[in-house]
Amino acid sequence: MADKAGDYDSSEIRVLEGLEPVRLRPGMYIGSTGYDGLHHLIKEIADNSIDEAIAGYANKIDITILTDGGVRIDDNGRGIPVDIHPKTGKSTLETVLTVLHAGGKFGDGGYKVSSGLHGVGSSVVNALSTHMIAEVYRDNKTHHIEFDTGKPTSDLKVTKGSPRESGTSITFYPDPSIFKETTTFDYNWVSSYARHQAYLTKGILITVTDERNGAKESFYFEGGIKSYVKRLNNGKETLSDDIFYVDKQVGDVGVEIALQYNDSYTETLKPFANNVLTPDGGMHVVGFRTGLTRTVNDYARKNGLLKEKEDNLTGDDIKEGLTAVILVKLPDPQFEGQTKNKLGNPEVRGIVDKVMTEYFGYYLEENPAIAKKIVGKATLAARARKAARAARDNVIRKGAFDGLNLPSKLADCSSRDRSECELFIVEGNSAAGSAKEGRNPKIQAILPLRGKVLNTERARLDKMLANQELVSLIKGLGVGIGDQFNIDGLRYDKIIFMTDADVDGLHIATLLMTFFFRYMPQVIEEGHVYLAKPPLFGLIKGTGNTRKIDYVYDEVALENKLTAKIEEKRKAGTKIDESQERFKQAGYTAQQRFKGLGEMDAKQLWETTMDPENRILVKVHVEDAEKADAVFTKLMGDQVELRKNFIQAGAASVNLDDLDF
Repeated sequence: MADKAGDYDSSEIRVLEGLEPVRLRPGMYIGSTGYDGLHHLIKEIADNSIDEAIAGYANKIDITILTDGGVRIDDNGRGIPVDIHPKTGKSTLETVLTVLHAGGKFGDGGYKVSSGLHGVGSSVVNALSTHMIAEVYRDNKTHHIEFDTGKPTSDLKVTKGSPRESGTSITFYPDPSIFKETTTFDYNWVSSYARHQAYLTKGILITVTDERNGAKESFYFEGGIKSYVKRLNNGKETLSDDIFYVDKQVGDVGVEIALQYNDSYTETLKPFANNVLTPDGGMHVVGFRTGLTRTVNDYARKNGLLKEKEDNLTGDDIKEGLTAVILVKLPDPQFEGQTKNKLGNPEVRGIVDKVMTEYFGYYLEENPAIAKKIVGKATLAARARKAARAARDNVIRKGAFDGLNLPSKLADCSSRDRSECELFIVEGNSAAGSAKEGRNPKIQAILPLRGKVLNTERARLDKMLANQELVSLIKGLGVGIGDQFNIDGLRYDKIIFMTDADVDGLHIATLLMTFFFRYMPQVIEEGHVYLAKPPLFGLIKGTGNTRKIDYVYDEVALENKLTAKIEEKRKAGTKIDESQERFKQAGYTAQQRFKGLGEMDAKQLWETTMDPENRILVKVHVEDAEKADAVFTKLMGDQVELRKNFIQAGAASVNLDDLDF
């Protein structure tokens, strides 16, 4: 054994200085160095401008995606201070952009309410950029400084004259050595971010410009989060046109809530703290749910809408069909981590509960017709919940790998290592038979579907559990459903929809995606759902033992392949008979179009669609949950006119594999 201590001394200890830790471990500060982390850079800079607006010092923000790969974020706020900072001896502007935990968000700094918590945002962006340009406009002067990978390349330059009375402009270029996956900004992401911030900050105008293609949008919502709720319910049948809204200040905590019910069976809840979305909830959500549940039950009891012997309505009953936006503003938010997914301030729970109980109570008393509809919908949900309980207990698998209660038609895999296991949900018995024969039985399981599954967009849990195809799927997955859902029970790393590449097959895939999106969203969020892409064409060369097939997956690829083959032959001096079909001109003896998976034998299905070495899988992920919600509402909801318009507008060009959710 080597000497434990002899070669281990102070020289082995590295002390990171300045912004070195950020470049060494960027994921600690921005979550990842992929697509999400790249766009988080915009958020870190733009959030500072939003903070100026929240504080009442700015009413205009411009976000511009530049043709040379950079992004410029410009506001008309006060402008970052430029005087010499007493601690660093450098300008405050340089300090803010080069020193971690330096900013106006601590103690009695420049902001009473801020989305920033740690004061690292601007300096982190600087560290992860090849180049940053900062300009501050104050006192009819322009203050200019530039940086490379977080280090200043010049002193602060001051010139007379300014494009506006006050403000800040930050331009940055992400470092490709850090963001190796991509440094190309997505206009749709930026547009979505700007829209949300405009909803959350009444009276602010946010303009997004993409100089790469000329796209431009401006967002301004006088109604604030009421306008947000209205947008979230667009295309849904609401119980009332009226939207409940309250905006109250309790001590140093501001509480703003808007809600409206629709006739769907799912909840849409958007919680924010200091304009930061907290997808994992937190104390403001707990307070909201507690106040909402208590208030609805108290009203129902008081007005005889619940019988004396009836149980109270649960939170799950009351949240069915609820669309709500919660926005709290507080001086010292306790977020979990720099990515701020959850709010931890315990005092916020009681404040939100109190505001919700008092003011939603007034609302129900003043609007008895709406109150009766809300209680009536919750009561129906309670009955459905009780009806579903018995059915659910019979179909939900209790253990992850005990082999009990698995659906009889599931051809399971032998491996018990979830990380390598795959479940193919296959359309039709014929294709399922070929899949079972051709699969790798160690890691690949096959679950055949008979016909089209239930449209879960328009079905409660009790109705779903009466559908044998969905019951088989739920049992096979092992995660349970409803309040018993547990992602830890998932038996397969990949869940692959393998359907025909025709209209019926795409419809079945859409029905399956609707089910997962509405009732098992975490399975999608964690990257377990895929679409298999079977080939549409087989180009055959030779016969008998020399027979070979080139598989092609869509019509564009087919035309490209044939064109390339023909050109190759021309260059080689081969004479082309233009009167022949294209595939013969390209040197193939036959062309086959696969109308469905059932036309392939086991060997073909394995080679083209199941073999991990050759297959094409499309991962299903939700890039914009609100956009996805709207698409599912249009495609699978009750309003025929919305669906008709959607289909007519895009039927000629839409392929399910290309839908951007």
